Amino acid sequence: QLQLVESGGGSVQAGGSTRLSCVASGALNRRNCMAWFRQVQGKEREGVAAIYTGGGQSFYADSVKGRFTISEDNYRSTVYLQMDTLKPEDTAMYYCAAGVCLSAWARTGTMPPKYEFNSWGQGTQVTVSS
Repeated sequence: QLQLVESGGGSVQAGGSTRLSCVASGALNRRNCMAWFRQVQGKEREGVAAIYTGGGQSFYADSVKGRFTISEDNYRSTVYLQMDTLKPEDTAMYYCAAGVCLSAWARTGTMPPKYEFNSWGQGTQVTVSS
């Protein structure tokens, strides 16, 4: 089984930055892609950014392109989400996820959908104030 533990986040002013971290442990071979999702109460969980592990392709939601950057440190089994130029609408619970994603998503340049991810962290809150 794969365990994911997020850290980072907190309260940030609009225009500011923060970085989320997600450390994976356990069955590390049961993943070839990792992602960050976010959820606001009462709304569906949405994909923010994803990356194929081992230096593979990355993807971003249109709402965060140019502001967020997903990266990985394979030695530490850690995935990061650097969040810059934050906006109040970025306020949400952020979840780390891992799965075995079809390579077809990379070929089409499409972010793997939520159902490709079967391991989830407990979430970390990011609150952006105006």
